[in-house]
Amino acid sequence: MDMQHLNPDRSHQAPIFMQLYQRYRDAINTGKLQPGDRVPSVRSLASELNLARGTVERAYQMLTSEGYFLARGPAGTVISPQLQGLAVPASGATTVSGKTAARAQTVAVGPPRALQLGLPALDAFPRKTWVRLAAQNLRSLDGAAMSYPDAQGHAPLRRAIAAYLGVSRGIACSHEQIFVTAGYRSALELICRTLLKPGATGWYEDPGYIFARQFLQYAGMRLVPVPVDEEGLNVATGQERDAKARFAVVTPTHQSPLGMAMSLPRRLQLLDWASRARAWIIEDDYDSEFRYHGQPLAPLKSLDRDGRVLYTGTFSKALFPGLGLAYLVVPVSQVERFRAAADTKGGAGSLHLQATVAAFMEQGHFARHLRKMRALYAARRGYLVDALLQQFDGRLHVQSQAGGIHLLAKLTRRESDRSLAEAARADGLAIAALSQWQIRRSGYGGLLMGFANVTDPTMASTLTKRLQAALRSG
Repeated sequence: MDMQHLNPDRSHQAPIFMQLYQRYRDAINTGKLQPGDRVPSVRSLASELNLARGTVERAYQMLTSEGYFLARGPAGTVISPQLQGLAVPASGATTVSGKTAARAQTVAVGPPRALQLGLPALDAFPRKTWVRLAAQNLRSLDGAAMSYPDAQGHAPLRRAIAAYLGVSRGIACSHEQIFVTAGYRSALELICRTLLKPGATGWYEDPGYIFARQFLQYAGMRLVPVPVDEEGLNVATGQERDAKARFAVVTPTHQSPLGMAMSLPRRLQLLDWASRARAWIIEDDYDSEFRYHGQPLAPLKSLDRDGRVLYTGTFSKALFPGLGLAYLVVPVSQVERFRAAADTKGGAGSLHLQATVAAFMEQGHFARHLRKMRALYAARRGYLVDALLQQFDGRLHVQSQAGGIHLLAKLTRRESDRSLAEAARADGLAIAALSQWQIRRSGYGGLLMGFANVTDPTMASTLTKRLQAALRSG
């Protein structure tokens, strides 16, 4: 492949490293680069394209972490030999029919608790900026805003989400494909209402997100537990247990709760299964913004050629859970069906909150906030990990992970993680037991805890001493 084909467009709004990353992906997807082909070194490509080495290295790190590149030390870097059969994704944003285009962790209720899962750093949220934008939206309230809202969600917010996903997540979609919902479970409800019938069978990561499991079971779905390993969901086991399942619920970027990323070969296996079985993949990309080593991994949706992935995201982790806002990206072929279902279900809640989030994103505050949180969370995770290692001396093994806002401390001996979690909660520590997130119990237990609000080493030490005392009593 001629290196000049990789030359980025400096007038484009996307960062140069993202353009370089995307052009390599497109070359691999279209067959211009084959598995085993060698790619230029960082130094030579930077020199050829007149780019900073750091820019090229950032793109290469993303491609390596996602499994597109394989680094072989002195032998150089090659296209991964495991990429046989890579699907060709859609080449750009698509539009729906003219008819539609014409229409414009353990989460605890109540005050925040120490080590609570799913809770972002509330002390670091830019409240003054938020209040100012909210006040501006209230002052500009007009007749249109006071009328019945669009059941699909506030159009400016859907446009802001589409722009954000295109640049940061590599998802080419139009705002017409986006449905704003009152939280993740509301997105699941809309999916069930539109595409699934009670009694439908679906694959569920085991262990997996407990509230998704509870909702889907309440909605009458039959869940088939599929184990996860270091590469994520074991697709082969899923096919053995139920090859004709109608859907699969997955957290491929940062598996909930174990923390690994689904490997590229597994992603391709899953997409291939969904295409052949005419099944739906519900992708929960719940906290991909918070990755501390390299860039966030590309979602399954960016590889979806056949329109089988339903992509969900939420503002609960990125901003604050009190918003109660999430979003769903549906395939173009399904927009009309989802629109009809949304019309019967009702809207996504407060138009004022949606308009405030839209302004927050459009004016660049969202991107700045995420950048700040990545650095902050990396430090706060370090505080808690260091304190746990000092206090527990081999009783807990802290699981390594590259992102997220919770950590998993696995028990190194056989004991009841539920009893330990109950003892911790009795002392005011909002810790969850890993076994509660499993359908089929396997191996040793573990403790799940959020670290986003652990503000300094002293606080981390105090909390872990409390945890140690609680576990002794448990």
